[in-house]
Amino acid sequence: MHELVMAGGRRLQYEVSGKPDGRPVVLHHGMPGSASGPKPRNSVLYRAGIRLICYSRPGYGDSTRRERRTVADAADDVLALAGALSLDRFAVLGRSGGGPHALACAALLPERVTRAAALVGFAPRDAIGLDWYRDMAASNQRSYAAAEDEGELLEAQLRHESDRVNADPRHLLTRLLREMPGADRRIVADPGIESQLLQTYAVAVRAGAGGWIDDILALSSGWGFELGDIRVPVRLWHGAEDQFAPASHTRWLAEHIAGAKAEIEHGKAHFDALTVMLDLMCWLAATGSAPRAAA
Repeated sequence: MHELVMAGGRRLQYEVSGKPDGRPVVLHHGMPGSASGPKPRNSVLYRAGIRLICYSRPGYGDSTRRERRTVADAADDVLALAGALSLDRFAVLGRSGGGPHALACAALLPERVTRAAALVGFAPRDAIGLDWYRDMAASNQRSYAAAEDEGELLEAQLRHESDRVNADPRHLLTRLLREMPGADRRIVADPGIESQLLQTYAVAVRAGAGGWIDDILALSSGWGFELGDIRVPVRLWHGAEDQFAPASHTRWLAEHIAGAKAEIEHGKAHFDALTVMLDLMCWLAATGSAPRAAA
C-alpha cells in the first residue's frame, strides 16, 4: 500500500499491481470496500499488460475522511493519483457502489479517461422512470431510506455495523448471505473470494464507518455531474438476479449514456461481477481477451 498526501494534508491510500509499464486502469471498489478489495492476481494482470491502480475512497481504510463529498469528487482524487503516478491517459472501472464514481471520472475527465466500465452499478436516486427500490434487498433499502432522514439514522445503523465488523469481519458476510440468491452463494463459497471480501471489509471500517456513511449519502443525493456528458466508450455489466443493486439500474444507465453497451447476464447476480472483472479490464486497456491460464 502507498499513501498520497493531498492538498490540505488529506491522505489517500492506494495500491498499484500488474505490469509496471502496462496500460493503466483505475479501479473504484465496492461498498464498503478499500484498495485491498477483490481484484485479479498480480501475475494475471502482468500477463494481460494491465497496470491496475486501486485506491480507498475517503473515509475507508487509511484514506482521510472527506465529509459531504459527492460522487463527482472522485474525479479530483483520481486526477491527483494520475499526477502522482505520471498517468497521462487511463481507463476507469467501478464495481457496485464504485460504479457511479467511475462514471463521474468519465464525465468530468474527458481528456484523461479513455474508456469506462461499471459492474453491478447504481442509477441516480432521482432517475426518472425507474422504481429505484424495486427488487432490492431489504438491508439496502433500509440503509438508503435512512439516508433520506438527514443521515442521522444511517449513521447510527452503520456505526453499529462497523463495530460488529471490527469485532468479527465475518459478521457482514454472514448477514449478506441471508439475502444472497444462489448465484451469489456459489461465488462467495470460493475460499479465495471469501478471503478477499473479509479482508476488504475489515480494512474498510477499521477507522470507523465514515467512508460507508459518506458513500451512501453521496449516492443518495445529486451526483454532481451529468451522464449526458460522458463521451468515451462505456460498457455496463449486471447479473440479472442481483438483489443488492437491481439490474434495472444498469438498464436505465444504458438508456441515458450515449453509446453505452450493456450486458445483463441471466443466472448471475451481484458477486458474479468478480468473475467478469478481468475481461472488462482487458477491454478497458484494449489488450484483447483475458489470459486463459490462471497463475
